[in-house]
Amino acid sequence: MSVIFPYSYMCIEGNIGSGKTSFANKVKEEYNCELILEDFQNNPFLPLFYEDKDRYAFSVELFFMTERYKQLQRQLLHKNIFSQFSIADYSFVKSLLFAKNNLMEEEYRLFVKLWNVLSASFPRPDILVYFHRDIATLRQFINKRGREYEVLIEDAYLQKIQDTYFEYFRNILTFPVLIIDLNTVDFMAVSKHYEAIKQIIASKYNPGVHRVSLLV
Repeated sequence: MSVIFPYSYMCIEGNIGSGKTSFANKVKEEYNCELILEDFQNNPFLPLFYEDKDRYAFSVELFFMTERYKQLQRQLLHKNIFSQFSIADYSFVKSLLFAKNNLMEEEYRLFVKLWNVLSASFPRPDILVYFHRDIATLRQFINKRGREYEVLIEDAYLQKIQDTYFEYFRNILTFPVLIIDLNTVDFMAVSKHYEAIKQIIASKYNPGVHRVSLLV
């Protein structure tokens, strides 16, 4: 029997290579839900960014933010009334967190102003789930999926992204943030891992940060 999620809007977040998109796709296969996946492959600046971050950072982040905005406008604010819930492999705040890492100070200040205007129209997620894996494990997943431009990602960059997420989580008091440690978990290959993650997410959580380690 399928687990019943007590949420209408769930965001699955995580570092690069953490498995958030794969999990969201598996949930869509099982449930009658609205699936919101980031279309990162259409960002023409992304491969250039990994070659020259300083030159292309603002372009890549601005493109991502506008595309996320259009997608969320289309799928969240005009959602399918027959769907049980919505699950996304990103939250709109992702734009702000990555921009904080990638942009120079003046660029970031401008970006924040734009983000504040755009984000005002979106509902907060009922729960934000963060898939946490250590940097070495992320590197294994990144290498396994074989995207050429991702080979250029440095471990130090992955660590900065992780640190930025955790700094953001400390200030969340209005909705639940669930951090799940998944270092030894392969939910794509092992069905009981996938079922265990669903059971963890389906519990009710108060606003604020909660952390669970899935030991297998």
